[in-house]
Amino acid sequence: MREIVVISGKGGTGKTTVCAAFAHLARNKVVCDLDVDAPDLHILLRPEVQEHHPFVSGNEAVIRGDDCIACGQCAELCRFEAVRQTDGGIPVVDSLRCEGCGVCAALCPQQAIDFPETRCGDWFVSRSRFGLMVHAQLAPGKENSGRLVSLLKTEARNRAREQGLDTILCDGSPGVGCPVISSLSGAHLAVGVVEPTPSGRHDFGRVADLCRHFRIPLAVIINKADLNTAEADAIAADCAEQGHFLAGRLPFNPVVTRAMVRRQALTEFDNPLGHLLKDMWSALQDFPAGNRQGRK
Repeated sequence: MREIVVISGKGGTGKTTVCAAFAHLARNKVVCDLDVDAPDLHILLRPEVQEHHPFVSGNEAVIRGDDCIACGQCAELCRFEAVRQTDGGIPVVDSLRCEGCGVCAALCPQQAIDFPETRCGDWFVSRSRFGLMVHAQLAPGKENSGRLVSLLKTEARNRAREQGLDTILCDGSPGVGCPVISSLSGAHLAVGVVEPTPSGRHDFGRVADLCRHFRIPLAVIINKADLNTAEADAIAADCAEQGHFLAGRLPFNPVVTRAMVRRQALTEFDNPLGHLLKDMWSALQDFPAGNRQGRK
């Protein structure tokens, strides 16, 4: 199986738009949305959920009011200020502040604090008009997004293996943090979508360094390239210097908004960007993903 992850150094570069177009063009694939903190690929693909699973990870303290003597020790011990007093004097744990360290439960003199596993979100296996889709939604304020991304990738690989599919196409998270590192784990090719701005170029440099560190080949698409040709040329020069493959440039075009309103991929109807994306996808099929970069 060939695993392709679409990434970006920052949010809002057009990563999901590009990924949706590639999902339309790819054959024999599983589509996987790894942006679990703020997923949006499902808006365009409109999947029908076939399986719904809870994502349980970590623990959260819960004070049993009937057993608590309101000694206040849990509040004193909590470094995260997650324990607060109520009008009745019995403390409660703020779930948005609790980090699940377990100190309060371990040291409560009355053993009045439970420490159950917590449900951090949900993950799904769905059918979309572009085929099988694996995706998730992390609950607000919950953590372990890297672990959830790893779970989704494992499920996508298993489903692809079971159904004889040869491509896993992933919409990764923006940035360079834990979910991005999990997204890139085991990937054969990263496709970086970058904007021609100083911040876009800077953040692209960080995600390019991350790909180099993990020796993952990086293909680059410059989005809205005509809005700042000097920065676009600088990004292209960076690609040439560092050995990245420049898949192409996309000009600014309001057709992107039209496609989003229609909940379609750009390649599903006739428009200039759709044709460019088809050419880029064809070029990526010849890109030697097996030759891991990172020597420069």
